[in-house]
Amino acid sequence: MAVNYTVQAEVVDIQSDNPKQDDIFLVDTNVWYWYTYTNASISSRPYQITEYPSYVAKAISASSLLLYCGLSFAELAHQIEKTEREIFSSTIKPKDYRHNHPAERAKVVAEVEIAWKQVISIAACTEILIDETKTNTALTRFQTQLLDGYDLLILEAMDKAGVKQIITDDGDYLTVPGIKVFTANSGAISAARSQGKLLVR
Repeated sequence: MAVNYTVQAEVVDIQSDNPKQDDIFLVDTNVWYWYTYTNASISSRPYQITEYPSYVAKAISASSLLLYCGLSFAELAHQIEKTEREIFSSTIKPKDYRHNHPAERAKVVAEVEIAWKQVISIAACTEILIDETKTNTALTRFQTQLLDGYDLLILEAMDKAGVKQIITDDGDYLTVPGIKVFTANSGAISAARSQGKLLVR
């Protein structure tokens, strides 16, 4: 069933866009996963492991400023561990995998370290202090913008840094007014086109 996005953001199709030198992008965790993780193809769709790494490479070549949020580390480590666990066994429980297979744990740690070193070598950190004010603001957003908890806090980091552009496959960001979503997600692009929110730069 297709997702019925109510598009509030402007949307840019990265398959027909070229990053510019003055672009500042926050790069979402899913994009870092496809760009940095050696086994990303196992749990991804073909376009995700081609279009997003290609667009990030173009942004680097154009000298665009790429940003990451510290919260992305937690998401990226979780996703890499989940994929590595599924490669090892489709039936093993997360705690069993983490505690009872030290060689596998060492492999996960190595994969996360390699991925994170790539992120911090090409992007700058936009920091966020997660305090009561930020969590209350995120809770307020939660009522009108259909994002999960991590993404609500990443939006707070974007606001703090004054960043309005995000590279992501996550269609949930379409519900956020005042930002530009750079994506290859065909459902998001189709929804944006039909609602007059697709931007050609």
